[in-house]
Amino acid sequence: MTSKTPQTLEWQQLSNDHHLAPFSDFKQLKEVGPRIITHAKGVYLWDSEGHKILDGMAGLWCVAIGYGRDELADAASKQMRELPYYNLFFMTAHPPVLELSKAIADIAPEGMNHVFFTGSGSEGNDTMLRMVRHYWAIKGQPNKKVIISRKNGYHGSTVAGASLGGMTYMHEQGDLPIPGITHIAQPYWFAEGGDMSPEEFGIFAANQLEERILEIGVDNVGAFIAEPIQGAGGVIIPPDTYWPRIKEILAKYDILFVADEVICGFGRTGEWFGSDFYGLKPDMMTIAKGLTSGYIPMGGLIVRDEVVAVLNEGGDFNHGFTYSGHPVAAAVALENIRILREEKIIENVHNETAPYLQKRLRELNDHPLVGEVRGVGLLGAIELVQDKATRKRYEGRGVGMICRQFCFDNGLIMRAVGDTMIIAPPLVISKDEIDELVTKARKCLDLTLEALQS
Repeated sequence: MTSKTPQTLEWQQLSNDHHLAPFSDFKQLKEVGPRIITHAKGVYLWDSEGHKILDGMAGLWCVAIGYGRDELADAASKQMRELPYYNLFFMTAHPPVLELSKAIADIAPEGMNHVFFTGSGSEGNDTMLRMVRHYWAIKGQPNKKVIISRKNGYHGSTVAGASLGGMTYMHEQGDLPIPGITHIAQPYWFAEGGDMSPEEFGIFAANQLEERILEIGVDNVGAFIAEPIQGAGGVIIPPDTYWPRIKEILAKYDILFVADEVICGFGRTGEWFGSDFYGLKPDMMTIAKGLTSGYIPMGGLIVRDEVVAVLNEGGDFNHGFTYSGHPVAAAVALENIRILREEKIIENVHNETAPYLQKRLRELNDHPLVGEVRGVGLLGAIELVQDKATRKRYEGRGVGMICRQFCFDNGLIMRAVGDTMIIAPPLVISKDEIDELVTKARKCLDLTLEALQS
């Protein structure tokens, strides 16, 4: 193994001495040291050792328009000089947040014209929980507090966000979930469909929502929250029968529907929002990530007009954050949306790069290690298995982490969720760069198989 440069070693020592990283085994990270990313351009990163890496995850699903766009830096700089900060409390506002609210309303599903801004998707889902309960209290139904979510869903890592999410390993730390949140089956046919066809399983998974509503009592259920496509859970794309059945159930009962669009929003599926892709009609939509292409933290909650009409009768909504609608973040988000629109990036994803990526990815189905390839838009998942026919895994071998390390070592970032490899590259990825991504992915699959057989 080549020795690390003195500068890399110095930065890794700083990490060991002072930094606590998110979602990390602190002891393990101290032993191996973090990879130090120093700069980026387009769809590529460079580390402190000079290695060029194709970022197949767009950071954390968020760098929609790619790295190194001067327009976003210029927007931030200009706003910092005009108004670097002011809050939205005490009947006050500023132009960037008002203009951004209108820009989001213009691209949101019809009838969703109001936005509550936060600093992240996690805060957006905290806001949702507070707003749902406030809404029902105004309507004289304060018992409608329970939020139904899905196992293996991800809605952030704050106390409320982690509770709303269905990640058991998160629940095990900190006595989560908090009361008033319950979880139903996820629509993950490959891992949980058993002998059912995908179509049968889609109906089965959707019917769990109605069963839970009736079990809890419709007078106690405030909302159902779900990602159009589960991202951090492993790019779980529901069977075609799932969302139509969910829509029937939602239409039948008097509860709110919240679409968590933190990953699917702002073009990831080839539509502005995952709700557009599936023809959903949410009452609220959580947003973040692609809103600013990750250049600066910002999130929010888009709210349907009928819900806002009720909130308008409820007096103070005693909730907010110091950085709600931060003017610099708002200016960056405005410029990001302008670029997405004027450069027709989402149209290009829909018409050109998404079909090409999905075609190329599915060529990996012939690999001995691959049990399934699935994807929508610029989202993809590769299931790693020991037996294709039975979908049996390599139990206890940590295959996903083995593959992820080979990816790191060979200039590609793919994320491992258990033994599922997932990708979500920047929306500006070209067809040549897609070819590079798939070529490197195949090489890493080959290396992983060799390691398992040795």
